[in-house]
Amino acid sequence: MSLAMLFAPDPAALLWRRSFPGETVQAAAARRFVAALLDGCDLLDDVLLATDEMVVNALRHTKSGSPGGTFTVEIGRREAAIVVGVRDEGGPTEPAVVDADEYAESGRGLRTISTLATGWGWFGNEQARTVTAVFGVSWVTAA
Repeated sequence: MSLAMLFAPDPAALLWRRSFPGETVQAAAARRFVAALLDGCDLLDDVLLATDEMVVNALRHTKSGSPGGTFTVEIGRREAAIVVGVRDEGGPTEPAVVDADEYAESGRGLRTISTLATGWGWFGNEQARTVTAVFGVSWVTAA
């Protein structure tokens, strides 16, 4: 399921999608992509952090981070909601919130997303999956 299917009943929804090479330097490019599209969003910093966590997880834990791999960032914007999804090329484990050790260097990504977002979830299998975060937002408009 893509965000286009999720947003299909709402003709006012805006949808964007961009694929990136599965390289760690592309995490910054993904953040710039999202920031450019969501200028004026009151939760932009939270959305960017969640996007970064989802991208890094795709690169670390799925085939997207392998040579020749890719990942795709999808953004859906409605009047009061932003949905950001990262589609990867699948991997051996399912995304899950874990209790990371206090001194662990990783393991907090999905917990961070679950704290920042209104909701999050995933769908897919070992061939491909999408992790999605939903944010209730408001917009700053120029006077």
